[in-house]
Amino acid sequence: MPIIVRLDRMMADRKISLNELAERVGMTNVNLSNLKTGKMKGIRFETLEAICRVLDCQPGDLFEYKQEDGS
Repeated sequence: MPIIVRLDRMMADRKISLNELAERVGMTNVNLSNLKTGKMKGIRFETLEAICRVLDCQPGDLFEYKQEDGS
């Protein structure tokens, strides 16, 4: 997948656990874990906004686009 999720790096930089972030964002641990590991196919803007607000970051800090070979 050409979109790389950098949520784990941002959480480490902010010293916040998955459980704490999930609670503050209003998501389940499972859904947040799925996002962190790149298993989710999409994210709602309101969820992205909540994550950015809690982590004090921009959406571009959480995601990276990497073109796949042969594209």
